[in-house]
Amino acid sequence: MNFDMGIPKLQGLTNRHVIGLIAGAFIFFGIVFVTFEIFWKTDVKPEFVKSGRFVQTIVASGHVENPHRLSISAQITATVADVPVVDGESVEKGQLLIVLENKELQSALRQAQASENQALSNLRQLRELKAPVAIQNSIQADANLINAKNNLARTLELFSQGFISSTARDEAERSFKIAQSQLYINQQQSESLRPGGSDIVLGQDMVNQAHAAVEVAVARLRYTSIQAPRAGVLITRSVEVGEGVMPGKVLMVMSPKGATQLVLQIDEKNIKWLHLAQMALASADAFSDKKFQAQLVYINPRIDPQRGSVEVKLDVKDPPLELKQDMTVSVDIEAARIENAMMIPLSTVHGYEIHEPWVFLIEGGLTRKQTIDVGLVSQGVVQVLSGLNVGDMVLPNQYSHLGDRSRVRVIR
Repeated sequence: MNFDMGIPKLQGLTNRHVIGLIAGAFIFFGIVFVTFEIFWKTDVKPEFVKSGRFVQTIVASGHVENPHRLSISAQITATVADVPVVDGESVEKGQLLIVLENKELQSALRQAQASENQALSNLRQLRELKAPVAIQNSIQADANLINAKNNLARTLELFSQGFISSTARDEAERSFKIAQSQLYINQQQSESLRPGGSDIVLGQDMVNQAHAAVEVAVARLRYTSIQAPRAGVLITRSVEVGEGVMPGKVLMVMSPKGATQLVLQIDEKNIKWLHLAQMALASADAFSDKKFQAQLVYINPRIDPQRGSVEVKLDVKDPPLELKQDMTVSVDIEAARIENAMMIPLSTVHGYEIHEPWVFLIEGGLTRKQTIDVGLVSQGVVQVLSGLNVGDMVLPNQYSHLGDRSRVRVIR
C-alpha cells in the first residue's frame, strides 16, 4: 500500500488554509468547552456559613392558668334565692355572688338571741338581787347565833341552880344548833354569789353558752350570703335560682387578680436545658402577632410516663388584655445564647441523626465532602464548632443527587 498519497495534498495547502484550519479548531474546541460548561455543570444556590448570635429555644404549647383558682361552694344545704353575677364578670372582694334561702336560719338566730338575753338577765339577778340578800341573811344569821348562844349560857346557869327544867335547857341547846346551821347555810349562799362563786360561775357559763349559740346562728345565717373572697374574674357559673345546693358542690370557679401563669408540657429530652428564671417569648394562638415576655418559675420533679414530658410553669408579669384563662399559647423558651457563633442551616448537614455530621463544601466550582463538629441546634439552625470558616459555601440537601467532586455553578 502507498502511504504517501495524502502528503502531496498537504504540501499543496497555503498558509491561509493552515490558519483557517487552526482557527476552526479553536472555534470547535471553544464550542465544546462552552457546551461542557453549560450542560455539564449544575446550577446551585448555596448556603453561607455565617457568624452571629446563636439562640437555642425550646418550642412548646400550653394554656393560660391562674395559679390560685378558687372554687366557690356553699357551706350549708339550702335553696338558691338569687345569683346576681354572670360568667366572665369582674368582681371585687366581698361582692355578693349567691344568695340562699334564710328564713329558718333567721328564726334560729332570734331564738338564740332570746336565750342569751335570758341568761344575761339571770346573771344580773344573781349579782344585783340574790347576792345582797345573801349577805344580809348572813348578817342576820350571825346575830341570831349570838342571841342563841347567850340564851343557852343563861339557861344552863339557871338549870344548874335548879330554877328551870331540863326541857327548857334542851330547847335552848336546840335553838343554838339551829342558829349555827342557819349561819353556815347563809354563809355558803353568800360565798356562791360572790365573784368567782359557784352560782356566779354557773350563771356566766350559761351566758357564754347562749352567746356561742348566737354566734353559731349568725355564722350559719352568714353562709346564706356567698361573697367573693378576692377580687377577680368569674370563669364558670354552674348554679341557678331555685336549685338546691349542698356543702362541697362547686357552684362557681373564680380567677383572682394577680399573677398569670402559662402551663406547658416539655418533652423530657429537653429537661437538661431547663432552669428556673429562664426567659421566654410567648403568644396566644388567637393573637399570634402579639408577643409577651414570660419567666420560668416551676419545673415539676415528676415525669409524666404516658406522654414522656415534664410540666413547667411560667409567670407572666404584664399579661396583655387579650390573654384569657385557658387560652392556648405558644412559647419559645430561651435555653442557650452564644455570641459570635458560626451557623449553617440544619438542612445542609448530612449524618446528623447518627452523630457523624458532614457537609458538601463548594470550592472552585467543585463539591467536597467535609466533616464538621456541631454544637447546639435551634429552629432549623445548627452551630458549627469546627470544619468550616465564616463565608464558606455549603450545598443544601435539596441537591442530594450530586456527589463528591461534582461540578457546580454558584448562582445568587
